[in-house]
Amino acid sequence: MPNYQAPQRDIQFVMHEVLAMADHYKSVPGGEDMDAPMIDAILEEASKFSENVLAPINASGDAQGCQWNNGVVTTPAGFKEAYAQFVEGGWPSLSHSPDLGGQGLPESLGTMVSELNGTSNWSWSMYSGLSHGAMNTIETHGTEEQKQCYLLPLVEGRWTGTMCLTESHCGTDLGLLRTKAEPQADGCYHITGTKIFISAGEHDMVDNIVHIVLARLPDAPAGTKGISLFIVPKFCIKADGSLGERNQVKCGSLEQKMGIHGNATCVMNFDGAKGYLIGPANKGLNCMFTFMNTARIGTAVQGLCAAEGAFQGALEYAKERLQMRSLAGPVAPEKPADPIIVHPDVRRMLLTAKSFAEGGRMLVYYLAQLNDTITRNSDSDDAKDAEVLLSLLTPIAKAFMTETGVESANLGMQCFGGHGYIREYGMEQIVRDARISTIYEGTTGIQALDLLGRKVLMTQGASLKLFTKKIHLFCQAEIENEAMAEFIKPLAVANKEWGDLTVKLGMAAMKDRNEVGAASVDYLMYAGYVTHAYFYARAAKVAQNALAGDTSETDFYEAKLFTARFFFARLLPRTQAHASAMLAGADTLQGLHEEHFRF
Repeated sequence: MPNYQAPQRDIQFVMHEVLAMADHYKSVPGGEDMDAPMIDAILEEASKFSENVLAPINASGDAQGCQWNNGVVTTPAGFKEAYAQFVEGGWPSLSHSPDLGGQGLPESLGTMVSELNGTSNWSWSMYSGLSHGAMNTIETHGTEEQKQCYLLPLVEGRWTGTMCLTESHCGTDLGLLRTKAEPQADGCYHITGTKIFISAGEHDMVDNIVHIVLARLPDAPAGTKGISLFIVPKFCIKADGSLGERNQVKCGSLEQKMGIHGNATCVMNFDGAKGYLIGPANKGLNCMFTFMNTARIGTAVQGLCAAEGAFQGALEYAKERLQMRSLAGPVAPEKPADPIIVHPDVRRMLLTAKSFAEGGRMLVYYLAQLNDTITRNSDSDDAKDAEVLLSLLTPIAKAFMTETGVESANLGMQCFGGHGYIREYGMEQIVRDARISTIYEGTTGIQALDLLGRKVLMTQGASLKLFTKKIHLFCQAEIENEAMAEFIKPLAVANKEWGDLTVKLGMAAMKDRNEVGAASVDYLMYAGYVTHAYFYARAAKVAQNALAGDTSETDFYEAKLFTARFFFARLLPRTQAHASAMLAGADTLQGLHEEHFRF
C-alpha cells in the first residue's frame, strides 16, 4: 500500500501564501484569533490522525468491506474505533457554532481536515462527511425545535446523517420519485418508499442516524414542484432527547460496488417510518440543495484526494523501481538499471497527477474561503460576490476535479506497470474508489449543464464575468512583470477566449437548445483548465517572490515554479481541443437517427 504522508508543507503554502487565510480569518466571525501557528497546529494534529489511525485501516477496510445481516450493518475492523477517536478529538465539532456544541472555527479548516481524512481513507471519511450536509440543512431550514433536537448530537459526532434522494427508477430526475409522506394527526408523517445508493445509510459506529429524505405529500403537484423534505431518524427521539423506539426504516441490502468497500452504500426501506417536515411543503428540492452543494464540494475534495494519493504512491515506487537505462545515458551506473523516475513518460504521468493535486487544492480551499465569507458575513457585499463565485465554481470544481482525479488515479496505477493491477500495491484501490466521484452528487454531464445553462447563460454571463474580471485584473497587475510573462500571456489569452466562446455558444443556443447540452462538458473542462491556470499563476508569483528574497526553501519554491510551467506547457493546451469540440455543433451528436445506433 502507498505510505500516505500528509502534504503539510503544500497545505501551508496554499493556506498561508496563496490564499492568506490568517488575514482572511480576521474578517470572519469565529476566526479572529486564528493565526498561522494555530492553523499549523490543527494541521499537524489532523495529519497525525490521518497518517496513524486512518491510513493503516484503508486497505484492510477495502478487503473486508461492510457486512450485512438482516438489516444490521457492521463496518470493517478498526472503523468504529477510529470514529470514536475522531469524536474524542473533537473533530466533528471543529467548524460549527458554539451555540450548537461546536468550536466555532471557520469552515475552511474543516475542508483541510476532510482532505487529510479522505486521502488516507476515503471510505471511512464518508461516514462523517455526509453529516455536515445534514447539519447544514437542518440549521438552514429546520425549526428551532428541530435544531434543538438534532444538531447537538450531530455536531458532537454522536449521531451521523445521510442524504436520501435516489430511487431505482428516477436517478437524477428527482421529479419522478415515488416515496410517499402521509400526514398524521400528531403532526408527523409516515414515510413509505425505497431509496438506493445511500452512503453510510446504516452502520455500527453511532447510536443514531438522521436521514434527510425527499418524499411526496398526497396532494403534491407532479414533478419537482411536488417534492418535500423530511427528517427521518433511525431511532425516534423522546421529549427529553433520549432515544426511543426503533423507527420503521431499515437497510434492505448493501450495494455490491466497484470501490469504496469500507463505506456502507445501502438500499433503505421506509415502511411507514415517522418523519418530520423540514422547510415548506413542496419546496423540498430547494431545501435539499443546501445539502447537495455541501456534498458537491465534498466530492471535489475526493478528486483532490485521488490525485494526491495516486501521486504519492507512484512517486515512492518510481524512485525505487529499477528498469532500463535513461535514454541520455546511465543515471545509476552502479545499479543494474536506472530508477524509472528518470524516464520522460513516467515523469509525464507523475507531474500530471502532481499538477491536478496541487491545482485542485488551491481551487477547493478557495471555495472554502468563499464559503467562510458567505456563512459568517452573510449581509456584506463581499458575501454577495462570494455567493455568486461559489455558485459558478462549484460545478467546475466537482466535475473537473473528479475527472482529473480519476485520470490521476489511472496514471498512478500505470506507473507501476503490471504491479499496479495487483491489489497488494494499493493503486488499483485508488482507481476503484475514485471512479464513483464523477457519478455521484450529479454526474459530470449534469454539472456541465448546470454550469453552462444555469450559472452562465441564464445569468447572461454575469456570474462568469465576475470571475473572469478577477483573472483579468490579476493579469493587468502583472503585465509589466517580465518574470511572469510566461504565465500571464497565455492566461490572459485563455481568459478572453473563455468569454468569446461563451458568447458564441449563447448565440448558437438561441437557435437550438441542444447546443448547450452538446457543448457543456467540453465547456466545463475548458473552464477547469483556465481556473487551474489562474491559481497556478498566483502560485508562481508567490514562488518568485520567495526566491527573490532570503528563503531557506529554494528547492520547494523552484519545484512550485516547475509545476506551474509544466501545467501551462503540457495541460493548459488541452483547452484548444475542448474549444474545437464545443464549437463543432449539436448536429455532430444529434444528427444520427437513433434507429441507426446499432451493435
